[in-house]
Amino acid sequence: MSKPIDNRALILLRYVLVVAVILLVAGAIIRQLVENTLVNADKWNERASREMSTTKTIIPQRGNILAADGSILATNLNFYTARLDYRAEKFNERTFRDSVDALSNALADKFPRRTAQEWRAHLLKPLDLPKEKRPRAWKLMDGLTHADKATVRSLPYFRRKSGNRTGLTFDQYMTRFNPYGNMAKRSIGRVGMTKESDEIHGRSGIEKALDSLLYGKSGVTRKVQVTKDIADMADRPAIPGCDVVTTIDINMQDIVENELNNVLDSCGADWGLAILMDVHTGDIKAISNLEQNLDKTGYIEALNRAVQRFEPGSVIKTLSMMIAVEDGIVTDLDEVLETGRGWAYAGGRPITDAHASMSIRVRDVIEQSSNIGMARIITRKYDSNPGGFYSRIKQTGFLEPLNTGIAGEVTPHIDSVGIRDGGRIALSRQCYGYATEIPPIYTLALYNAIAGGGKFVRPRLVQRLKGSIDSVIPVDSIGRGRVCSTRTAAIMREMLTRVVWGDHGTGRFLRNDLVRIAGKTGTCYMIENGQYNTAKKRLAFCGFFPAENPKYTCMVLTCHPKKNFFGAATTSGQVVRNVAMKLYSRGLLDNSSDYATGSLSTQGPTFFASTDADQYARYKKPFGLPSGKSLKGPEPAAPARGVVPDVRHLDIREAVAMVEEAGFEVSVAGSGFVRSQSPSPGSKAKTGTTVAIVLGR
Repeated sequence: MSKPIDNRALILLRYVLVVAVILLVAGAIIRQLVENTLVNADKWNERASREMSTTKTIIPQRGNILAADGSILATNLNFYTARLDYRAEKFNERTFRDSVDALSNALADKFPRRTAQEWRAHLLKPLDLPKEKRPRAWKLMDGLTHADKATVRSLPYFRRKSGNRTGLTFDQYMTRFNPYGNMAKRSIGRVGMTKESDEIHGRSGIEKALDSLLYGKSGVTRKVQVTKDIADMADRPAIPGCDVVTTIDINMQDIVENELNNVLDSCGADWGLAILMDVHTGDIKAISNLEQNLDKTGYIEALNRAVQRFEPGSVIKTLSMMIAVEDGIVTDLDEVLETGRGWAYAGGRPITDAHASMSIRVRDVIEQSSNIGMARIITRKYDSNPGGFYSRIKQTGFLEPLNTGIAGEVTPHIDSVGIRDGGRIALSRQCYGYATEIPPIYTLALYNAIAGGGKFVRPRLVQRLKGSIDSVIPVDSIGRGRVCSTRTAAIMREMLTRVVWGDHGTGRFLRNDLVRIAGKTGTCYMIENGQYNTAKKRLAFCGFFPAENPKYTCMVLTCHPKKNFFGAATTSGQVVRNVAMKLYSRGLLDNSSDYATGSLSTQGPTFFASTDADQYARYKKPFGLPSGKSLKGPEPAAPARGVVPDVRHLDIREAVAMVEEAGFEVSVAGSGFVRSQSPSPGSKAKTGTTVAIVLGR
């Protein structure tokens, strides 16, 4: 018979074992505590100090880029990438396989980037692997918005509350977003990591030029001890970047891009550039750079060529003629210059004209774009000192940095060393557009100065900054503030208007019934392998409108057209004309957009056609012109003091000048030409009396 078990002894034995284990564990804890607090205290204190001193950089919120009206051109948006964890704790393969058809159909319906069959194959592919090798972050799709994220969670199988059951996860990331797509994208620019840093910085356009302002200032975190953990706390908060308000007008940008694209498409050009600028403020209202797709199927936003150097062609004759008029190199606009079939100056290759004639008047050189005429005028003064022409151009401020806010901007290049080294032949070519390299934005600024009465306003793409440093970018002048006198500017405006409205103007194609355009055509052969390729042309038109009261200046380049249109006026000039007419039709030229009010005459601008005699007479005296034959009619007498002059049908500049010369004050209402005045013409009034002028079209 077996001996009964002593339960008390068994229980006691168990207690002894439990107590022994507890004592052993306690001993180990006490031993480890002694080691950590006494033996290895220095090591742990050093590690704690190192951990507590760890800092992290806080990336600031990048500022937005805005249009002039506050519309967002570039901003930061959060996007999500959806992923599946096929080794999630409660992921059930059988349930997933049973739901995959419904899930695939729903994904194809909401996110048709794949068909239902393609979604099904994509979802099941990881299940072909052994369980231990299945991915924990299988990518479903990226670029999801917050609304898309909610949609994914509402789909069959993903509706479950616990993510561990479905394996669905989302990675959040921030990206730079352009709400208007490619509109002015090259000027706005792009962001990305740089060689110097893995942080996101501007890489082109405004994003790069103003990166320090848009980026803001990074912050720093430090470790702090909280109740149950060590947490990060901002030691120096990040300062968000400033919002940059550009001068871009969304409506005008849309017009310019569409008109440039239409003309490029119709003539099959390689690329094109168009810039629209406000005459008085220098605000760049629109800028577009389009380049033909590699597959020749259309045009896309391309390299920003507005700030790159090109040989300008004949558009630069305006600068040469302006200097000649301003400095008295020509004193008689009716002086006849011999041209012939060619002119071999300084033993070089004969200079020729596209429209050859035996002679030409000074006033017709720009209208007919005469290379010979322009070279004869400039070499008249600078023949013995070719470097003097470069120095004179430099005096105007034309070679100074513009600082427009466009990344990659360069200054014009004129080889002054070559000129000073006896470069008479180079001088004769430079004055009509060859042997120089000028960015289109500089040509635009020059024409804008002429349109604005001689004031050289700096083009700008940034209007103001909003944020930690609120500031307004002032309207700034280039150089001495003036490129020429108001009288010279008026004469140049007349010459440029005749390019379109004169009987022999190279821009006659641009005449229309709505907006008077003034400007200059330019053609330049392209250089390939160090030589001119006469089969490829770069065609330019730079001008302003309305000619009688300029509001906008526009520069267009068209490179190598291959069909339909091959001239500067019919390609680049056509873009300017179409933009002007679109602005007019939308009432953006200080006009009524009601076509029922009438239209302009195609015979030529009223100001220059009906008052040539007045214009000629008014500018004869300052230039010392002889009292010879005027264009039309007798020379009118200067306004008598105390007698109200007749200023009807004149533009505002001329009207104000005549009224003030007669000793009166002026008040102006409206826009366009003088339609009426009070007191009436010829009446006598006291000096200082205000003459009220009403303008109209």
